[in-house]
Amino acid sequence: MTKTIEVEIYGQRYVITGEADEEYVKRLANYVDTQIRVLAQGMKTATRAKLAVLAALNITHQLFQAEQTRKEGDAEIDRRALSLMESIEEQLEPARKR
Repeated sequence: MTKTIEVEIYGQRYVITGEADEEYVKRLANYVDTQIRVLAQGMKTATRAKLAVLAALNITHQLFQAEQTRKEGDAEIDRRALSLMESIEEQLEPARKR
């Protein structure tokens, strides 16, 4: 069911229309707001547009880092699973020869 959710990011109100959970959308907006405010503290003359682009870059960087960490974790799980399967096969081999 489509609903309308109003959020505020860096003093600007936005109306979001969609099917996402309202609390989730508000958490997203709060995260973006926080990212922009942190940037704004270090940049006294930045425009809203510049802050928004820099926040988008920072959030995208965080996303890419999380994705890389997930991929590395998946590779480690695959490596461990293969090692475990090889170990099990080594243990079963003498039993098969009997």
